[in-house]
Amino acid sequence: QSDGQDLDTWFSRGQRSDRAPTHPKLNLTRQALPWSEQYKGKANLHVFEDWCGGAVRHLRKNLHFPLFPHTRTTVKKLAVSPKWKNYGLRIFGYIHPFKDGDFQFSVASDDNSEFWLSSDDSPSNSRLAAAVGKLGTEWTAPGEFTKFSSQVSKPLRLMSSRRYYFELLHKQDDRGSDHVEVGWRVFLPSLKFEVIDSSYISLYTDESSLKMNHVEHIPQTLASHSGSYLWEAQQDEHGADMLKPDPRDTFFLTPAIEASRVENVLVPCAYSPTYVVKDFPIARYQGLQFVYLSFVYPNDFTRLTHMETENKCFYRESPLYLEKFGFYKYMKMDEEEDPRQRAFLFLSPGNFLEDEEEEEDEGVDSPEPTDPPAGAKERSSGPVPGAEGKEPRPLGLLVSVKRAGALSLQPHLSVPIFGGKAKTPGPSKPAAPREDKKPPKAQEKVYVTRLQPGKRRAPAQKPAFPSIFLYPKPLKKVRLRSRSPQKHPVTSSKLRTLPGHRTPWLLSNLSKDRDPARRRSARPGGRRWERPSKPGIERRALPSLLALGTEGLFSRETHEDTTPAPGRTAATTDYNSSEATRVTSFLKLSETTASQQEEGKVQEEEEEEEEEEVSDYSYETGELQQSWLEDSINWQRTFSVSSVDFELLRSDWNDLRCNVSGNLQLSEGEVVDVVAQYMEKLNEKNGGIYTLLRIINVEKRRDTARGNRYLLELELAERGQRTVRLSEYVYVLLHQGKQDNSAEANPEGPALGATEPPPSTWSLLYGKPVLCRPLQLSWKQDVMVHFVVPVKNQARWVQQFISDMAGLYGATKDSNFNVILVDFDSDDMDVERALRDARLPRYQYLRRTGNFERSAGLQAGVDMVEDGHSIVFLCDLHIHFPPNILDSIRKHCVEGKLAYAPIVMRLGCGSSPREPNGYWEVNGFGLFGIYKSDFDRVGGMNTEEFRDRWGGEDWELLDRVLQSGLEVERLRLRNFYHYYHSKRGMWNARSKKPPKE
Repeated sequence: QSDGQDLDTWFSRGQRSDRAPTHPKLNLTRQALPWSEQYKGKANLHVFEDWCGGAVRHLRKNLHFPLFPHTRTTVKKLAVSPKWKNYGLRIFGYIHPFKDGDFQFSVASDDNSEFWLSSDDSPSNSRLAAAVGKLGTEWTAPGEFTKFSSQVSKPLRLMSSRRYYFELLHKQDDRGSDHVEVGWRVFLPSLKFEVIDSSYISLYTDESSLKMNHVEHIPQTLASHSGSYLWEAQQDEHGADMLKPDPRDTFFLTPAIEASRVENVLVPCAYSPTYVVKDFPIARYQGLQFVYLSFVYPNDFTRLTHMETENKCFYRESPLYLEKFGFYKYMKMDEEEDPRQRAFLFLSPGNFLEDEEEEEDEGVDSPEPTDPPAGAKERSSGPVPGAEGKEPRPLGLLVSVKRAGALSLQPHLSVPIFGGKAKTPGPSKPAAPREDKKPPKAQEKVYVTRLQPGKRRAPAQKPAFPSIFLYPKPLKKVRLRSRSPQKHPVTSSKLRTLPGHRTPWLLSNLSKDRDPARRRSARPGGRRWERPSKPGIERRALPSLLALGTEGLFSRETHEDTTPAPGRTAATTDYNSSEATRVTSFLKLSETTASQQEEGKVQEEEEEEEEEEVSDYSYETGELQQSWLEDSINWQRTFSVSSVDFELLRSDWNDLRCNVSGNLQLSEGEVVDVVAQYMEKLNEKNGGIYTLLRIINVEKRRDTARGNRYLLELELAERGQRTVRLSEYVYVLLHQGKQDNSAEANPEGPALGATEPPPSTWSLLYGKPVLCRPLQLSWKQDVMVHFVVPVKNQARWVQQFISDMAGLYGATKDSNFNVILVDFDSDDMDVERALRDARLPRYQYLRRTGNFERSAGLQAGVDMVEDGHSIVFLCDLHIHFPPNILDSIRKHCVEGKLAYAPIVMRLGCGSSPREPNGYWEVNGFGLFGIYKSDFDRVGGMNTEEFRDRWGGEDWELLDRVLQSGLEVERLRLRNFYHYYHSKRGMWNARSKKPPKE
């Protein structure tokens, strides 16, 4: 007898599947529920919506899987296709074999799926029998039961007198034709798989009369259990720095220092920042512009570095610029010391290119940008007046489309094609050596160009390679055929360009004419450029020549013609050609004979016709084109770079454009000065019994006119034994006269020396900063916090919120918080019973009728709070709280002074707190902490205007809070997440009467 065995399990790496993994948190269902004959003909179906990914392991990472699905219903056969996207299915029940014998099962799906089967009716004995894929990229067509080897199970012995528990898991992403089906057959190779229909399945249990938060009946197996999202998250290590432990997260557990120890440590001073906009008229929704960010030390790693592959807004660069050029402008390429050590395919050290300043336009090939040239570099190709004795500037073809125009070579200068040092294979007449030739520069930069065919402009014609020279009028072709080398090349000019550019430049006019429009249309002399009917050189070889960095395109003298090798084009034979045709700046012929020009004319026309039919990347030719050479890459290129602190480019304005940047960073030197000054005063009052162990957290609100406010959180050793926590606000008061200018010059704040004398009244007169205690700016460590949440028909989220609050109480043992749920007549769960069953320190429940109204629900919840000196936190339902949330709310809420609007991170589809992919919600102020007395003073929620809608009520409340004279503290809070969810089936739909049967 063959027992149920799996082919591959999700929970085990390399171990046999019939062994259950060691996991102490698994609570498997071992005893099956009572079964009835009425259950036959259907199977239980649970749907988990709004979850991305195509693998079953993605489904297991869902926080609600498997106990809290979006929908609980039934199906009549094991073949389901909802025609939807981003969902997961769990189908479970019993299979009733129609005979005794060996059966084979197979599953087919788009995307991944798993079929689990038990050896009896117990869910705990389920084992994986068949599966489609593991990565989310595998799929099958409908009915394709044999595509993967893992689809088909081993033969399993079944008996018709028994029922066998089964479970089918399916995950669908946002692409493809969604489907999942299970087929079976008696173990005979000739039989085909048939879909299991209603005749052979039954329900596990009847869920029709149960509320959505009633989950005790849902089976938990090795395939699906309540700890699967934790188990799956442990398999993959996420790259978010915010997931790493930080002492801030648990510092609230450290015993606080006695209040009497910090009283009167600093002299008191009035706290009245200049950025408060009390009684200042603010237009609707303009309060966002009056919210400032705070600086933080040390780095709390709230910057979403793992999301910057898609969003680089932190660097303040144009996305289009970064896409084309990257960050090369921050790099300065080093000069190469020895040209002979270059790992290139050049024939001689003189074949390297000089750097020029490059500009780029859309739709054109672009080189990798290098460091810009110094301002003193020459831009003309000829000698510079007054620069005698210096080597002339080499000629280059500047490939800039913004400077697009017509290129002409400097008049009366000739340039050789690869004038290397190879010996002449045939007779040739060498040119006379130049007297004034200077040795080439020992250090030259290498400019590597690459073909980017996807960005080329579509030419009017489609030659093998676009020509790069333009002529004032049609010219006859010049044949350059000799293999003889040019022993004395002209080194006063070098060429540099990109394949694909059709509009090169006259370099000698770059400095004279800076108008792009003018340069595009006219050449020197006022005549307009005309496109030649026949290019003057073979175009097929040009990209290869230019990619290698040629020294020139033409030699100086004309030599004897030779016949090209078979199978090569004319241009490919000219690499070391000593046959020269003297060419002027406009490529006119000056030293050629008529016979040389006419020779090969017929052959050239035939080759040109053939050439026009070959595309840039044609594979029609029988053999590899010799002119097609690989890109040359300088593996030895090095560069210099300076340390760049991009944080210095940020300001404390509320940046509403970049949602991946973290909290502003505070300089270490400033923190050390302030902490040293405070520790000196603390020990002066307490007899030196405190030793600084760690600086846990320092937050600064900058006010360059009056002074900077700091929140100091220090870990101290009291008498060398007891560890205590200090968390106090201090104020660095600046003189309002002379000190204003210095504060503006040093925005990070004044430097306070630990050895400075104690501040006195006279110090203010001379503009020295004073470390003092701000009056009426102290926070209470045990004040009551009320979480106010309105809900309606969101059972899975309501239950999750209640469980999170119970977990918060268990982790902190802090009983000074209250949960207030305002229920708009939910019918999918008993909210009050769920609150009563949860382990919460206290809760309040208010039931309202009618449609959901967020503003009215929040106001009704706040009205239930009787103590005006407690904090109300206006909250959302889909929130994951860090364990230090209570401490964070209390620290940043001060009655009459401060309100708190922490920035929450919105998780993306398929993301979880253990895999936090998403962005910071920099625009939202819906999560808001404020004292009840201040909330009442500003008028509460606007329930009249936002009666039938929500969205904007948080900004409207922010306007009134700021106008009342309160500051709003704005910080990104570590591990503070908003779960992803769609709005389908949520509160924006009014209640409708059920359809008539």
